[in-house]
Amino acid sequence: MVVMYTGVVPKLWNETIEAHRREVRDAILDTTAALVAEHGLLSVTMSQIAEKTGIGRATLYKYFSDVEAILLAWHERHVTGHLEYLAEIRDQAGDARERLEAVLEAYALIQHKRHATELTALLHRDEHVAQAQQRLTDIIRGLLTECAETGDTRDDVAPDELASYCLHALTAAKSLPSKAAVRRLVTVTLAGLQPRA
Repeated sequence: MVVMYTGVVPKLWNETIEAHRREVRDAILDTTAALVAEHGLLSVTMSQIAEKTGIGRATLYKYFSDVEAILLAWHERHVTGHLEYLAEIRDQAGDARERLEAVLEAYALIQHKRHATELTALLHRDEHVAQAQQRLTDIIRGLLTECAETGDTRDDVAPDELASYCLHALTAAKSLPSKAAVRRLVTVTLAGLQPRA
């Protein structure tokens, strides 16, 4: 006996399917990143990814067209996580100066963990990077604006310019040898934001 389902698919069923799709997508992203880290960018194939993830190649191609598309999605998820983390720090209790310092330190520590690779060159040319950079600038500019209003930072330079100064200064964190050195860099960067006497 064949039973035909003629009603609307229940919401719980849709949520279960969506959760499964997210899990498969995340597994594909994580597996691909691990394979690239182990074997290098140019040696990873869709067949390897499907096998290591435990799915068929046809299923993999339903999610992504090629290895580059997977890596771009992985990077976008990675960057989004960093931005959400920085936004959480920005939104914590405390005055604007404390929150600015916490965001700058967190950003510098993220930069410290970053390493230039062939993967970096591939991933940083995508449009989502420019959008992420704008979101990051907005977070820092907003805090700088608050700080200028309370007299905690200089107000003779536009917040956009100060945000750019902070971001450019803190990219140096990726070449520093320790977290202590990163924190010193944050201190020096904050010194450049002091109100003029």
